[in-house]
Amino acid sequence: MARNLSGRLTYKDYVDLPNDGKRYEIHDGELWMTAAPGISHQEVSRRLFRMLDRHVEERALGAVWFAPVDVILADDAIVQPDIVYVARERLPAVLERGIEGPPTLVIEILSPSTTQIDRVRKRQLYDRHGVPYYWIVDPDARAVEAYVLGSGGYTLALRATGDTPASPPPFESLALVPDALWPAALDRPS
Repeated sequence: MARNLSGRLTYKDYVDLPNDGKRYEIHDGELWMTAAPGISHQEVSRRLFRMLDRHVEERALGAVWFAPVDVILADDAIVQPDIVYVARERLPAVLERGIEGPPTLVIEILSPSTTQIDRVRKRQLYDRHGVPYYWIVDPDARAVEAYVLGSGGYTLALRATGDTPASPPPFESLALVPDALWPAALDRPS
């Protein structure tokens, strides 16, 4: 389970954290930790990354990365989304240490231990720091939810399920088939 380890921390504190296989993030100065994701989660991430990376690369739209990659929204807000897309015009924000400021799109794949964090805490964090697009991938519901940032926060622009191709924003010509994301392992009892 993710948990807050307390204290007002910054990027300097973040780089001093141990490399112990856990995922650390700083949300508004507070340290949060989750265990490494499970195999089914990683399979969904791999499939979605491949699909997006191919689409973005073929059209020279920018670049796509997968976790772990640091997204430094502010000195006291460092996250590691499952997948990150940076549009071509925002690529100067990509430095060796990570992505400085809001990327174009962040994608979080829900796990039992991260659902509340991804749906509430990180959504609010991404909203405050101006991330234009936020996708939540829900393996249990077999759904991809695409949110667009507006003046009043995020609005659900698309909820895709099944085998019908969808084009979640910001990708107008992407033919994402949600059913292609779910590994057979998700059908087996745990």
